[in-house]
Amino acid sequence: QVQLVESGGGTVQAGGSLRLSCAASGNTGSVNAMGWHRQAPGKQRELVAAITIGGSTYYADFVKGRFTIVRNYDKNTMYLQMNSLKPEDTAVYYCAADLFGGTPDYDYWGQGTQVTVSS
Repeated sequence: QVQLVESGGGTVQAGGSLRLSCAASGNTGSVNAMGWHRQAPGKQRELVAAITIGGSTYYADFVKGRFTIVRNYDKNTMYLQMNSLKPEDTAVYYCAADLFGGTPDYDYWGQGTQVTVSS
């Protein structure tokens, strides 16, 4: 079992910044990749960024150059630095963990943290 707890959401004006954190606990040695997803009202959940245990990163086109994903292995924590935020970034952001030998989809999810960007 892996537990994930997000923090750092809030309300910010367009052009501002926020940093999300995801603290992992439990069987963290079984975690391979981790990712940030988001879901806006009435829309499907989408992958924002991901990072493998080796440090390789992936960014969705709509956040490239604005968001940075970082993983601190000593602290079992993942971060998402979000700069130049836009109103369309408003969503609930979820942290997720993919286990070695797990399912094709992410195996564990956090409860989500709300990010609201006002225009």
